[in-house]
Amino acid sequence: MAHLLELPQRMQFDQQLWVKVTVFENVYKLFGSVGAAFEITAILTGIVLVFLVRKRGSTFYWTLGGVIFLVLAFVSWITFVAPMNAEFAKWSTNPVPVNWTRYCNQWEYAHAINAFIKIIGLSLLVISVLVETPKKRALHSDQE
Repeated sequence: MAHLLELPQRMQFDQQLWVKVTVFENVYKLFGSVGAAFEITAILTGIVLVFLVRKRGSTFYWTLGGVIFLVLAFVSWITFVAPMNAEFAKWSTNPVPVNWTRYCNQWEYAHAINAFIKIIGLSLLVISVLVETPKKRALHSDQE
């Protein structure tokens, strides 16, 4: 979500500022370690949850859908963001390529798309809880 919220401002950065913040100062360095731990834990916890609700009809399907979206986001990150991170690692010892915006755009927009995929996944997981929640019954009382 941080990447999504920062996107409009970051897309206005010139090459020097974008590369400085993203590559050389690496303001996102903990995202790789701490973020990865959260991502993997969320997926594994979701898989356990799918197993636990496997006999609960629609709750199972909503939960499964949510976990599938979390996995899709992770696969998307591996496919589109990780290669850019590997490319950026080369920039610390080599000149920044002339077509640096290609890498910047892929990195920024892939993060934004991942945020939307995760929002869908979280929404499906919330729905899975809501379909399990008993509906509030109106209390009718003859005494007033």
